[in-house]
Amino acid sequence: MRIPRLATTSASLLASTSSFKSGQDTSPSLSTSSSTIPPLHSLTITTTPNGFSSSTRGWNSFGIQANPLTNPAFTFDEQHALEQCDNMASNEGLKANGFVYCSLDSGWSVGDHGDDNGRIIPDTTTFPGIASGGMPGHLHAEGLKFGVYVVPGAFLQDVNKTILNTNVRIGDVCSGDNGLARCNWDYEADGVQQWHDSVVEQFASWGVDFIKFDFITPGSPDNGVNLPANESLGVIAYHTAISRSSRPMRLDISWKLARDPPDYTIWESNADSFRTDQDINNAGSNSGVFTQWGTVQRAIDNYRQYIVLHTDDDEVLSIYPDMDNMFVANAQGTSGITDEERRSILSHWMMAGSNLILGSDLTNIDDFGQSLLSNTFAFTTIADFAAKNPMRPRNPGTGGQDAKQLQAWIAGPSSSGQRTALVLLANYGPDLGQGGLVLRLVVLKMFQSRLTSLAYLVLLGLRRMYGTIRIWVH
Repeated sequence: MRIPRLATTSASLLASTSSFKSGQDTSPSLSTSSSTIPPLHSLTITTTPNGFSSSTRGWNSFGIQANPLTNPAFTFDEQHALEQCDNMASNEGLKANGFVYCSLDSGWSVGDHGDDNGRIIPDTTTFPGIASGGMPGHLHAEGLKFGVYVVPGAFLQDVNKTILNTNVRIGDVCSGDNGLARCNWDYEADGVQQWHDSVVEQFASWGVDFIKFDFITPGSPDNGVNLPANESLGVIAYHTAISRSSRPMRLDISWKLARDPPDYTIWESNADSFRTDQDINNAGSNSGVFTQWGTVQRAIDNYRQYIVLHTDDDEVLSIYPDMDNMFVANAQGTSGITDEERRSILSHWMMAGSNLILGSDLTNIDDFGQSLLSNTFAFTTIADFAAKNPMRPRNPGTGGQDAKQLQAWIAGPSSSGQRTALVLLANYGPDLGQGGLVLRLVVLKMFQSRLTSLAYLVLLGLRRMYGTIRIWVH
């Protein structure tokens, strides 16, 4: 029997609110015993190391940079980046839902040397207004925030330069070649933290609000360069520099980072968000579309692999996941995915408490994309709630955490007041090669039946009476 791919339909994202006191069980009689379902522990996200209580919402340039055929008129320069971000600022739906970060990716800065002290500097041929404050000031005047991109190390050409406010020569504390035209820092040496401090303080003087720190290890698989096995101390150095700077900044680290407890503890103690997967765009394929559904399946499963490490007991996290840029604003001919798949991406990213950073062409938002991104009720109900209560997988009928073609996710219940939970029911379609999906006939039967929303919630482990609201048809 052929199973249709429903992705996230209008009937499959529920907000549920209980008016019953804790411990009151009003479960209906169902063939699957609720006593066999594992307990649903509390999982919340608190304030991040740099002081933020929500994930990032905005736009990043890399989607169009990596897939130039999606917008042949786009050149990665100040004019065209501002065109994208001006569209974000003037879009009332995006503005109402908190899309404010305008983030430049790789290529905004000079690629082989820094200033007289080895600090990162803009490429003034393409971004003349960064160092002068003109570009950040323009964005700030529109109510937006400004982000830049960095990678580990100091430039090989700068080894004879002296770190600002020290007598330390870069070449004395930075050696080797990481494949990015840069040497590798000796993070224990005097002068290295001072270099990071000087870079971040200069960013602050320009008006930078967000730093994406890429090529971090352990992680960054298939990077094609010569990274050291462990660059985690660089994350600590940037966090320390931000804490000493004159301006608040977010720190987003990338990509597909290690999830083992020692490394995760470093991420969670120093960064505000971290990438759970590799890029989901079609970079390198000479494609005229941004992404494909099989790659999205992989991103969702990588989030699952991450979050199940934090569901066996009550836990409070202090870092947001970054599932990579969302390509939901453009029609299928540009995005590469159907409308249902676009809605599914937004639902999953919001429910995960993930960064909500668009990689789309904001000069070409279609009606469906606009309706998704301007749905203030959905953003208020889902994204704001999940920023405190991220979703966990709950295999329907068992409460397990395996990858499934037919999957359920629960965010919450909230710990106080009206006990609210969000439930996401998804049919991902056949595994397109990277999703790790398994089809269970018992689950298929459940999804094809006419169980009430209450029955769904009991089978997922929510054992009190919950009223439900369907988000996308509200």
